[in-house]
Amino acid sequence: MKIDLTSAYAGEQLKAQQALMMVMDPELGINIVDMGLLYDLDFSTANEIKVEMTLSSPYCPMGDSILTGVEKCLQKVFPDREIIIDLVWQPAWSIDRMSDEGKEQLNIK
Repeated sequence: MKIDLTSAYAGEQLKAQQALMMVMDPELGINIVDMGLLYDLDFSTANEIKVEMTLSSPYCPMGDSILTGVEKCLQKVFPDREIIIDLVWQPAWSIDRMSDEGKEQLNIK
């Protein structure tokens, strides 16, 4: 996920993204940010954070664990906001969405 630093919400998005680097994909041992699972963090509605994200597959066996991790992580950093997670399948996740750091951790070139 790319953050527009000119956005009125860039500070909150950066803070949230940094926190979400602690949420790991349990199967691969890579955080969800470097995996490219995070598509958007919307802070435009008062008292809410809308998270648009995906999983590597609709059949991901650790999906519930990852979603719970996202919610708990953001609640800890933003306790006064409701966390709303929108799990989407378009665009579909692919290795191309991974950061260079994530690819390096999996030895993908």
